[in-house]
Amino acid sequence: MSEKGFVHLHVHSEFSMLDGAARIKDAVETVIKQGQTALGLTDHGVLYGAVDLYETATKAGIKPILGVEGYLTPGSRFDRPTGRDNIRHHITLLAETQTGYSNLVKLVSRAFLEGYYYKPRMDIELLAEYSEGLIATSGCLSGHIPSLLAPDVAREEGSPDGPIETEATPQPQNGDGFAAGLLLNSEVVPEDRYPIGRRDMEGAVEAAAGYQDIFGKDRFFIELHNLGLPSQQRILPDLVEISKRIGAPLLATNDTHYTRKDEAAAHDALLCIQTGSTIDDPKRSLRFDGQEFYLKTPSQMRDLFPENTYPGACDNTLWIAERAKVKIDFDKLLLPHFAVPDGYNALSYLKELIAEGARMRYGESPGPVVEERIGHELGIIEEMGFPDYFLIVWDLVRYAKSRRIRVGPGRGSAAGSIVAYTLGITELDPIEYGLIFERFLNPGRRQMPDIDIDFDERFRADVIRYAADKYGSDHLAQIVTFSTIKGKQAIRDSARVLGFPYKTGDDLAKLMPDPVLGREASLDQCFDQPGPETDQVIKDWYTNAAGLREEYETQPDARRVVDTARGLEGLRRQDSIHAAAVVIAPHPLVDLVPVQRKGEDAEVVTQYEMHALEKLGLLKMDILGLRTLSTIDRTLDLIRNRTGTRLEIEEISLQDPETYEMLCRGDTIGVFQLEGTAMRTLIRSLRPDRFEDLIALVALYRPGPMSNDWHNAYAHRKNGRSPIDFPHPATQEVLGETYGLMIYQEQVMQIARDIAGYSMADADSLRKAMGKKIPDIMAKERDKFVNGVVAGGNEESFGGALFDSIEGFAGYGFNKSHSAAYGLLAYQTAYLKRRYPSEYMAALLTSSHRDKDRARMYLGECRLMGLEVKQPSVNLSESEFTVRDGMIVFGLAGIRNVGTGVVEKITEARDSGPPFADFQDFVNRVDSLALNKRVVASLISAGAFDDLGHSRKGLNEVSDLIIERTLARRKHEGAGQFSFFGGEVEAPDFEAVTIPREEWNRPAKLAREKEMLGLYVTGHPLQDLETALAQHTTVTVTGLAELDNGSRVTVGGIVRDINRRYMNSGDSIFYFMIEDMENAVEVVAFPSKHQGEVEPLIQDDAILVVTGRLQKSGEELKLRANRITRPKLLPDSELTLRLEPFQALEDMESFAQSLKELREVLSNHPGSAPVYVQFEAGDLRKMYRLDDKVELNTSLYAQLRGIFGETVIV
Repeated sequence: MSEKGFVHLHVHSEFSMLDGAARIKDAVETVIKQGQTALGLTDHGVLYGAVDLYETATKAGIKPILGVEGYLTPGSRFDRPTGRDNIRHHITLLAETQTGYSNLVKLVSRAFLEGYYYKPRMDIELLAEYSEGLIATSGCLSGHIPSLLAPDVAREEGSPDGPIETEATPQPQNGDGFAAGLLLNSEVVPEDRYPIGRRDMEGAVEAAAGYQDIFGKDRFFIELHNLGLPSQQRILPDLVEISKRIGAPLLATNDTHYTRKDEAAAHDALLCIQTGSTIDDPKRSLRFDGQEFYLKTPSQMRDLFPENTYPGACDNTLWIAERAKVKIDFDKLLLPHFAVPDGYNALSYLKELIAEGARMRYGESPGPVVEERIGHELGIIEEMGFPDYFLIVWDLVRYAKSRRIRVGPGRGSAAGSIVAYTLGITELDPIEYGLIFERFLNPGRRQMPDIDIDFDERFRADVIRYAADKYGSDHLAQIVTFSTIKGKQAIRDSARVLGFPYKTGDDLAKLMPDPVLGREASLDQCFDQPGPETDQVIKDWYTNAAGLREEYETQPDARRVVDTARGLEGLRRQDSIHAAAVVIAPHPLVDLVPVQRKGEDAEVVTQYEMHALEKLGLLKMDILGLRTLSTIDRTLDLIRNRTGTRLEIEEISLQDPETYEMLCRGDTIGVFQLEGTAMRTLIRSLRPDRFEDLIALVALYRPGPMSNDWHNAYAHRKNGRSPIDFPHPATQEVLGETYGLMIYQEQVMQIARDIAGYSMADADSLRKAMGKKIPDIMAKERDKFVNGVVAGGNEESFGGALFDSIEGFAGYGFNKSHSAAYGLLAYQTAYLKRRYPSEYMAALLTSSHRDKDRARMYLGECRLMGLEVKQPSVNLSESEFTVRDGMIVFGLAGIRNVGTGVVEKITEARDSGPPFADFQDFVNRVDSLALNKRVVASLISAGAFDDLGHSRKGLNEVSDLIIERTLARRKHEGAGQFSFFGGEVEAPDFEAVTIPREEWNRPAKLAREKEMLGLYVTGHPLQDLETALAQHTTVTVTGLAELDNGSRVTVGGIVRDINRRYMNSGDSIFYFMIEDMENAVEVVAFPSKHQGEVEPLIQDDAILVVTGRLQKSGEELKLRANRITRPKLLPDSELTLRLEPFQALEDMESFAQSLKELREVLSNHPGSAPVYVQFEAGDLRKMYRLDDKVELNTSLYAQLRGIFGETVIV
């Protein structure tokens, strides 16, 4: 063996979450620089990072060694011991052979599936069953053998590993906790188990011999650590002695938890995040002593473990690395077998289904274009071995549709496949819309197809259950995903663990740039100067982070926080279950990949992420639950209830003029993909009048196109406000539909095919290369493209210029197939909103009733549309929102404390006879389950008995008495009682209860209603005060979304959801919601010199005006208050509108249209309040009184703001 070489075999990556801080890529690069030829990975109890290490190490030219630091219970893994009997040892396991890797996968899986109890535990039985091909070591200080030699090590401050873990040890909420020995206050186990203070050398020798019997003489090693800890150094001679006595080889490791020594501080901060402590807390429960837990060089390791003292300890790392021969095969195709009818194979059955589907889609004679496209796609599918895949997906969709479970029209690039279209998997004709199959499945790239499917969210679980039943529950699992520490969170976490006030971290985090359409800036992007070829969004982020950089340069505290945060950013924080993805395997999953289940009733989840499963050739599919599909289906049910006919939404015209008219107005609240404030502004500018415009909208409303202003360019070119230019005349045919803008990836492919002679497969590779912008690859593609252009008879200069022009667009292009599919859903929901407004909005309210902010927005939209929304009614309501004579009626199940079982009893009694006549009739007829006092009180407060003529307050006072007497009478009648002397006992004769007519005052009535419904339905505390309140504010809450981050604003509304937090100084931070007629926003009020004046104002249901700075983070809005007042408001008596005349001729048409809409709106709200219009142009101001008189209400205000903007009402 080499005298200088060494291989690290005990390494914890970031997948030992909130405990390990070593990034796999960095670790591989580090050991290569040190001259090492391999790297082991031993995360706590899991194989999360195994494929990542394998890929990274193999690509870099070193050997990956896959392992785990497992949890070993001394009893049975099926036991659930309590207290100090719940013991877990650590054991290090490494896969030596292919069988060893397979056994390692089974071990960690069964530790979760059978032994999970706080941690995934294996036992001796499992070790013995799966020992073949595995190398085991005695482990760290938490290992079985070291714990016998140093049983009291847990009491030693700074010890990184204790002898054992027990349930008595406090367990961190996230991550592994890295063993009980890290916990300074941990308790030791009973003396009769491991004598405290007495080393049990003979017990340790016996235990080591037992492991050696299981694994064999050359596969069980005595592991040595020397990180400067007294406990480790004290037992090193004992471990060497055990090695000699049983003939077990020694193995030196460094228990690595971070890559470089200078990462120790970031790792220390990570531990504090896990435990919620601060770095300087002397009572911290989790601490590593020293800065030695990094990837030391071979020479450093050999200095720590000299050969004459620890013979073979370092050489044996090279021996293990040489022996380890595990290969992960990325070339297999592991598809489940689809059972086809007798006489067919998968391909022939697929062909028959496609032929049948083609006749349904295109008629008896589909024609040569369709047949050629089908033949082309089928050839690629057959060549790549995917007939079973398409049959499996077809079967899932078929099952759903057969159960009337609504399926989406398509998602992602699969909409470009005519095979998927004829099978009924998608609903868009790829030929009609120019969608390309190779964007979905490229024969030049050996990778699995990816068909993601949207289902009605109510029935997603049913679809997954069907797949599990069909292919075997042990063949299907959901897929793990990981959250990471983002930049802003890293700053806040760092400030906290460093002991700074919350405000320090919060202020620094707010200096980071805002997300752009869900895309967040990293700290590196804030501090590292971007190059000339960098994405414009990143350039803007760097520019906008100037304040953060200034703080960093001038403030030592800020520098310390940011430096710590940069060490934390990007690390994995915790695992969770992917929202949609499932994997289906041809064999039990534990034979293929590691799985986990955290508790007997939890879901089985893979330990490998989605990309790893795809590389392994497994069938991964996103089975998504989409709320929009639930809304559509509910709408169609409501339409059928009213008309007797169910609308077939797939058959509606895509050229409905009234739908496009509504879209052009921007009336898209509640319309799929189109309801955001910025999107509504774009729609009004773009004025869509064809389905292709909706496809473009979905593609344009993304960070790349918007950062290049393509969304506005499209709108201006479409409406003649700008000329239509093409990158090159040769692109006119392809780019004509998008007015010379290359907004789809498919357009790049078409240009490459038509002008440069590419095949579609090669064109897709070009498209992908342009998206990644890797210089070497781009240079090769440029040569290929230019040569293709020249071969087509054109000049070389023309080819170069054309390549350069499309390269500038291609990086921001979007998948047209996905845009088309989601554009179709957008159109369908817009159509339903325009043509069936009551049914659609009722369905929308049902689908969103758990999201009160969204439900409030939709309720406001109903008012804007002139739709009446009625409170719940025991005579009119169903479980969900429904429609009665054009009026939307609140669903009974939406009332707090009223479950579906109660609703069923109420509707069953109502529908079996005439409507309830009064409350007594209700009590007489319904099942006692519905007469629970809390349920009835909730129904009363929600207004469900208003239609019966009772006051809510009066009914609330006597309902208990009425119910008690009625139930007593029922009990008597049910018992059929007779007196002792014969004869029937008369039923108790109760006097009729008179229900008082007195009602709660309006604020109290509305407050109780909102408590039960989550919304104000029959009225609003601001009703009749909206114009008066507007005089004190600069914007409505809804209007905040249109403003820039940092804008100074004043909003007004009702206070709710107050949360008061006390600071160390004794001052308070108030968090509360301010709610106006349409929406709500969170307000944060920090301590100030006016604290004493402000505190009494912040009360539930108070009407306040708040001035402050707007804070935007993606779609999330907050207002940081610096002034809070309680205004004096008088009810509205007149309406004054502020209008600005058009400033340029090109705006004249738009202004004229707005005035026309103004007259229509005013005429639709007749009343007694006069209307004034104030025109402003520079210093000139003119006031006119209109002939119209109107009723002042929320619907009128909302419609006026929709036409003229948030500041129209004076």
